[in-house]
Amino acid sequence: MAVSTPQALDELLRQLSSRARRDAGPAPGPQTLIDWLGRQLGAEIALVDRGGTVEASTARFPPDVLGGLRAVLTRLAGGHLAAAASQTGPFHVRCEALGRHVPRPVLVVAGPQPLTREALALTSHAGALVEVVRRARQADDLALRYQRAAARVRLAILAALMTGEPTLARRMTAGAVPPLLDAERLRVHLLRCPPADRGRIIDAHEDASGYHGRGLMVRCPVYDDHLICLLPPDDDAGGADGGGSPAAPLRALVRDNPDYALGISAAVPLRDTARAYDQARHALAVACHTPERVADHHGRPSLAGLLPRPQAHAWARAFLEPIRAAPRLTLDITSLALNFPRSGVARLLDVSRNTVTAHLRRVQDALGLDLRDPRGRAELALALAIADLPSPDGGAVAEPPTPSVDGLLSAEAAVTWARAFLQPLRSGTDGALQQTLRAWIEAGTDAQRTARDLGISRTTVRAHLRTAEQLLQRSLLIPGPGTHELVHAFRIADRAP
Repeated sequence: MAVSTPQALDELLRQLSSRARRDAGPAPGPQTLIDWLGRQLGAEIALVDRGGTVEASTARFPPDVLGGLRAVLTRLAGGHLAAAASQTGPFHVRCEALGRHVPRPVLVVAGPQPLTREALALTSHAGALVEVVRRARQADDLALRYQRAAARVRLAILAALMTGEPTLARRMTAGAVPPLLDAERLRVHLLRCPPADRGRIIDAHEDASGYHGRGLMVRCPVYDDHLICLLPPDDDAGGADGGGSPAAPLRALVRDNPDYALGISAAVPLRDTARAYDQARHALAVACHTPERVADHHGRPSLAGLLPRPQAHAWARAFLEPIRAAPRLTLDITSLALNFPRSGVARLLDVSRNTVTAHLRRVQDALGLDLRDPRGRAELALALAIADLPSPDGGAVAEPPTPSVDGLLSAEAAVTWARAFLQPLRSGTDGALQQTLRAWIEAGTDAQRTARDLGISRTTVRAHLRTAEQLLQRSLLIPGPGTHELVHAFRIADRAP
């Protein structure tokens, strides 16, 4: 077949450009070029990779041809030859090494006639283009692997911070410490958005180090429509003053997209990232019910911090004694399971759901609790929160007698806290809301069971829960401290004078 090299190359470039625009996806690969060259030459073409395997070929390429070329292919791949020609049976074979990096791929052309000078030139030009496309794809694959590795590092940093281990988070980075870990405090920005948008938002703000300026953006491993962004408090302004901070762009995204909402925590020390995350979840629940769809956390003091410290520590210590010697993984799983579904804990810690269940079963048996019951979860969460507080007077004061949990929660500060917590439910409601919430807790926070017990629809139950979220400024529709606080508030109020 007569070949005009300039016109043929022009046609090839037009086809590649048209296909790339039409597909709106990755650029055409070596197979496209191999097929095109085979049609131009009226020959069969194969691209043999550096290991001697056919990477791409025309549909009728005779595999027996390569059997007699092993020695030649080895020399070409090793850089000892640039090209070679031979005849194998009825085929005239031309082999040409591509690129400069040894071992090199080899382009093999097998046809009924020797290649003309124009065909040789076209083969060389097309071979060079094949190598360019291969290297571009390799670069894309490498960039994709780097992005995935960076995402895993960011998730590991988040997991370490969520368990109160900022030093461990620094060690995980192998010296490439994100600027966030040099800050003393941070805020958690929790963005709710369509799951498919998370990657686009992360990529738009990711820098060459795999971080996000002074911040850190992580796909929530538990909730597919949540994007977690950790930022130093002084980055809230965003833009140039924020050192490339995503804070201002996050607010702009919410302003421009009616399906988005943003909850923002208070500024906390790095070791309290889990508390900031809980605050951001509460703020997000509020944001979903506001016209701006953005809410900052303005929380009340925690119940654990208001209880009489010596008595609270005595109770928490006695309560947690059966699991004091439990492995660290058991304690981490237990703490996370109070805030996430078990499947989410498994994804967060990269363990199986059966492993999570086994650890929680050991904790349940040791403490004599049913962690499927929101009241049991709330009691354990309170004990863990108290245990995290500093001991009174550094532990120098003699420990008082251990009170019961009801005795501890009868303290005046606890009663005042519970009344303030429940006050929004009393203002302007007819009692149906509290009735639904109490039944929901009795039903183990199962909306379907609640609806059956009350004789109302599941939709009505969820509507009451959303209203309660707005009034209490607490997240209830997903497991976590909002439900724990509601349980404690009802328990205290029921026993208060």
